[in-house]
Amino acid sequence: MNTKTRDTLGKVGVFALASVPLLDGIWRVTSGTRLGGNPIETLEHLSGQWALYLLAITLALTPLRTLFGWRWQLKLRRMLGLFAAFYALVHVVCYVWLDLGFAWDEIGTELIGRPTITIGAVAALGLLVLALTSPRAAVRRLGKRWQPLHRSVYLIAVMAVVHVAWKGKDGGEDALVYALVLIALLLPRFAVLAKKRSSPQA
Repeated sequence: MNTKTRDTLGKVGVFALASVPLLDGIWRVTSGTRLGGNPIETLEHLSGQWALYLLAITLALTPLRTLFGWRWQLKLRRMLGLFAAFYALVHVVCYVWLDLGFAWDEIGTELIGRPTITIGAVAALGLLVLALTSPRAAVRRLGKRWQPLHRSVYLIAVMAVVHVAWKGKDGGEDALVYALVLIALLLPRFAVLAKKRSSPQA
């Protein structure tokens, strides 16, 4: 199998698998099953959960290269990141539309008065900005500014975990798991950066 065929199959596979949560959500809504006692909360939870899952998978691709020397998976990073941003957007739409009914006064109150909503909104906005600046045309236009901008994904991931932790109910337990995964994903990158800084300059 040549490289082009492998890359194409990989992208098709990622697209198909990452679309499953969306199709599952559509099926739940249209069939009226498996939505629980609070359907809106269920949809919000599922969309937010998958945004975090896909963000974590996206962040895992670089450590895989660092630890094992794999490079093929990096070609899937953009698509996974776009899906993470998409589910984050669905999460926000579920909250703003289904939960608050586009009541802008109430939305403003929530943003100002509830830190968990504020930090979640900033994280979702950050993912949207990264998605909009991921095409090659945006990379060329931003030039040297592109890489520092997209490194903010680590801060966005931290804010997403804090958003989960501040939700209440079982959010603390979920956030602990997400935090441990995030630490595991970031440690290899920090180790590489520390090694580069400690290396003698040529």
